[in-house]
Amino acid sequence: MEENCPPQRCSEWVFRDVPSDITIEVDGTTFLLHKFPLVSRSGRIRKLVADHRDSDISRIELVSLQGGADSFELAAQFCYGVNFEITPTNVAHLYCISDYLEMTEDYSKNNLFTRAEEYLEIIVSKSLEMCVKVLQQCEKLLPLADELKIVQICIDSIASKACVEQIASSFSRLEYSNSGRLHMSKNQTNCESDWWIEDLSILGIDFYQRVVKAMKCRGVRPESIGSSLMNYAKKELLKKSKTDSISGHERVVVEAIISLLPVEKFAVPINFLFGLLRNAVIFDCAISCRLDLERRIGSQLDTASLDDLLIPSFRQAGDTLFDVDTVERILVNFSRSEDSEEDMDDFSLFESDNYPLSPSQTALFKVSKLVDNYLCEIAADANLKLNKFADVAEALPAHARTVHDGLYRAVDVYLKAHQHLTDSDRKKLCKLIDFQKLSQEAGAHAATNERLPLQSIVQVLYYEQTRLRNALFCSYQDEDPKNVNMQQSWRISSGALSAAISPRDNYASLRRENRELKLELARLRMRLNDLEKEHVSMKMNIERSGSRRFFDLFSKAVGRLFAHRNETKVTERTCDKHVS
Repeated sequence: MEENCPPQRCSEWVFRDVPSDITIEVDGTTFLLHKFPLVSRSGRIRKLVADHRDSDISRIELVSLQGGADSFELAAQFCYGVNFEITPTNVAHLYCISDYLEMTEDYSKNNLFTRAEEYLEIIVSKSLEMCVKVLQQCEKLLPLADELKIVQICIDSIASKACVEQIASSFSRLEYSNSGRLHMSKNQTNCESDWWIEDLSILGIDFYQRVVKAMKCRGVRPESIGSSLMNYAKKELLKKSKTDSISGHERVVVEAIISLLPVEKFAVPINFLFGLLRNAVIFDCAISCRLDLERRIGSQLDTASLDDLLIPSFRQAGDTLFDVDTVERILVNFSRSEDSEEDMDDFSLFESDNYPLSPSQTALFKVSKLVDNYLCEIAADANLKLNKFADVAEALPAHARTVHDGLYRAVDVYLKAHQHLTDSDRKKLCKLIDFQKLSQEAGAHAATNERLPLQSIVQVLYYEQTRLRNALFCSYQDEDPKNVNMQQSWRISSGALSAAISPRDNYASLRRENRELKLELARLRMRLNDLEKEHVSMKMNIERSGSRRFFDLFSKAVGRLFAHRNETKVTERTCDKHVS
């Protein structure tokens, strides 16, 4: 029988010279105490004793007590007048137990509930670090700690303190330049005001999520939020990865972090987003989370590296080594984001003659090189289907690639690894390449590449011959300064430049071409006027002299006149065509 008795706590603070007259049982632990100190402070115990006065109750069991026996022992010590220090690690327990035992001002002046409440509002709420410690203790006191607003008080204080400290840090970085203008100093970093990032990493995911949301509402910098998310994910996921089994906790953490990502671009580096995406696939997170990550990655894909794109495939055996479908969706998101940014640009920018490459075009060129390198890596995979390879290659718009050398190299690798392809498949594959955009070295290689279909080799040879003829023509034109304008007009109208630039730059190029054609037309008209004057002069001389020599001169002049008239009409039609 004695073995089944609950353990007892007979501490030094209990009156030893007075026999105990009440036994309190909490979570299997018994306390031999006295009624008078307890009923003088606790309204709950007073009511229980009063309800059983006739039966002279001597044993009370307290059930559903938040904090367990440790919290009750602190409350009992307070009832006995034992002095102890209220700290951030016990104030939440004291707050909850005092509410449960009804240790309020209604039963005793300056009671435990009042003391705990004052400490929480006056001491804890003024310190971000203390609030984090209290929140950590509240994780064991739910749901009562939430109902008593302890959690909300700490969360609001943390968010406010982080925001105020960042504002103060920003003001401290202000300084005057040599010209007397106020600017932000570059010598100091923002990390000085973000020391709280490490403190938040001790919280559970539920409280951490609520704290970050409160920080967003208060205006904490997106970069600071991103740094905190990276630090928390690193600690939480690495900690759980040391265990052999995978539980649902990892999935909850990844999904929560994805939902907390700032909407601003570049708030977190893209390699962190790719890391989240890999974990989202491993832990089978919700489809919406993965699609959100793919959209975010697509919006800043120009900052990615080849290693980021090489996402391993976690499917069954027999599939591709890398997750090609995910990369394809990311590229589609990138193209959509580029289109939306281009639509938002001011149309007046097209009016500039020296229009530079826009940020979106620079991003396009970077991503096109990245995709071509990615295609080279995955092309050697024997399980990679032709349509998957083609879908990735065609995910970018046609004007994204100024040179097709990288794409040609990827196609050549694919042909080496898939020698069983039929002639129709090889033709379909080679249609991805614009052989006119190959460099001289790549063209020379393609002209002797036996893996290419005969039709493609013929195209390469044709474009190489055309390039050689154009080079000779340009060299000939350079020798005659009178034909410089015609040479420039021919180069533009040949389409060699416009095929390698975006529609926006193509528009500016057409405007320049139209102006050049108009200038050429004006020069021809001036020459025509001169010839007409010469014709009139010759006619008058013929009428006066009637000589055969002047008649011959007149015939030659008329011939030149008709030739220039025809040339002028051709130029006018060309100009009108470009202007329209």
